[in-house]
Amino acid sequence: MRAEAEVTAGALLLFGRSEALRRFLPTHEAAFQVLRGLEVEVNDFLPYPLLRLAEEMFSRFQARNAEEELQFGLFRVAISTYSETAFREALANALIHRDYTQRGAVHVQWSEEQLEISSPGGFPAGIRVDNLLVAPPHPRSPLLADAFKRTGLVERTGRGINRMFAEQLRVGRPAPDYGRSSDAHVAAVLPGGPANLSMTRWVLEQENQQGTPLRLAELQVLAELVRERRATTPELARVVQRTDAETRNILARMVERGWIQARGEGKGRSWHLSAAVYRVLDAPAGYVRVRGFEPLQQEQMVLQYVDAHGQITRTEAADLCSLTPDQASRLLRRLAREGKLELRGERRGSEYIRPTQ
Repeated sequence: MRAEAEVTAGALLLFGRSEALRRFLPTHEAAFQVLRGLEVEVNDFLPYPLLRLAEEMFSRFQARNAEEELQFGLFRVAISTYSETAFREALANALIHRDYTQRGAVHVQWSEEQLEISSPGGFPAGIRVDNLLVAPPHPRSPLLADAFKRTGLVERTGRGINRMFAEQLRVGRPAPDYGRSSDAHVAAVLPGGPANLSMTRWVLEQENQQGTPLRLAELQVLAELVRERRATTPELARVVQRTDAETRNILARMVERGWIQARGEGKGRSWHLSAAVYRVLDAPAGYVRVRGFEPLQQEQMVLQYVDAHGQITRTEAADLCSLTPDQASRLLRRLAREGKLELRGERRGSEYIRPTQ
């Protein structure tokens, strides 16, 4: 009986009339809303079966999704406010994976800052915010998921979430944000605002040269380093949702291609964009700031600081030379071994001074 009920509910969701849906599946609701500040400009509730509902939602999305053109060689590339692929996958996920035993509507909310697609019920079993990109597909309703795949509305491989992230990043937008999701609902936010067209142009040029799209993990690393300037391997591993070892392999390939560079050694190693990429982004000064000072410069800066202030701590040296605490410690210990500085005090209260004569 349970199998029959599931098939019946699935068939009703896919092909049922609005009257039948209201009667037998009153939890099925969906709304397209446009917000202007605190005002609700559009508030359309669409009582349609899922396949028609997806088409209606996408039609409304396309009507509002403005484009700007990017000159790319002899061609012009249209850059949309929001990625159509990302929206289609986010919407399909909300319709397929929502919990139809709970009341509440699937909401598509369009505002000036972002596009949010939310649905009742938490993630399917085994899916979390921190493993979205690597967890095996686990649809709440395999029947609905298969129907959407067969109609071409979602990625047939079951990796639509990865396409969402990749398409947002390829057009110079921030990655989708699922941070406000909970056990009660899933919220996918596609950030809006101006696109980073310089990065978009660079990505398109690299893909043209390679003949293949950049991988999602590569796009994630690039976007993170554009935003944060510098990141460690564990920090980037959390971004790409891979192990540290897998992330190091990704980073090694990106170094070989001249996209990123490493700074420091061991646990203190961090990564930043290469000078070539910074030039493409029209921000060569950013490379100097993130690359920091060379070892001889660091040494002179520390010694001049001690001459001026009488002493220097590890924290002060790290701030002065744009180093991590571990890197600052190694620099100060080296200067002490060379007799240029002398350690005074122990542990947290320690500081370095000029050697006493």
